[in-house]
Amino acid sequence: MTSTTTLPRGATGSVALRGVTKVYGQGEHAVLALDGVTLDVAPGEFVCLVGASGCGKSTLLNLVAGLDRVSGGQIDLGEGINPGLMFQESALFPWLTVESNVEVPLKLRGLPRDERRARVAELLRTVHLADFGRRRPHQLSGGMRQRVALARTLALDTPVLLMDEPFGALDAMTRDILHDELERIWSERKLTVLFVTHNVREAARLADRIILLSSRPGRIIWSTRVDVPRPRRIDSPEIATIAAEVTERLRTEVGRHGQ
Repeated sequence: MTSTTTLPRGATGSVALRGVTKVYGQGEHAVLALDGVTLDVAPGEFVCLVGASGCGKSTLLNLVAGLDRVSGGQIDLGEGINPGLMFQESALFPWLTVESNVEVPLKLRGLPRDERRARVAELLRTVHLADFGRRRPHQLSGGMRQRVALARTLALDTPVLLMDEPFGALDAMTRDILHDELERIWSERKLTVLFVTHNVREAARLADRIILLSSRPGRIIWSTRVDVPRPRRIDSPEIATIAAEVTERLRTEVGRHGQ
């Protein structure tokens, strides 16, 4: 499957993995989680990682984020780039307002108060939560909490966004709405996105390119570019066709591993 996908002009972030290996434990108890993963994500590209549970998708994301160290190989994000990482759970501070949650990374960056307030207001407008700044997380829906988490991640002002099943716990309608929001923000801000998901339709809906990892140890065994014009609909025949192909390859891999 070929693609005519055009990457956003002016994008700056990239991700380069060279022979990345990750081993947990030592000796006879060692577990090889990732085995020689080589991958280039171009500036402004949206790449989705799919694979069976335990194949190392989240491990790979944690390594790129710098939360864990590689056992072998190398990861390069470009000089001075620290990626933003967003999880399935919003991980908001329950005792802080929405505004204060988004403000946390700005405080850590040492921005003056007036600049922080202006930036928080801008970010909440970006995720369509301008009227909810004084609310606390328990007063928001799951989808709204994820919007706050996205705004907080964007406050890091990084061109590289790592997303570990950020919409996996949401209902289908809310997830579809957030797909639209994420695609808009990705395009407007010219972000580079590495997105982990179990949902093959979600991958086909969002990605410029889909990467399939093998069952443990995780290796890249297949990839495809998604040649469907944007904006896309998750229930469109084109997305269904791509999702069916990914599902079949995933089923084959799971079956091979089961044998």
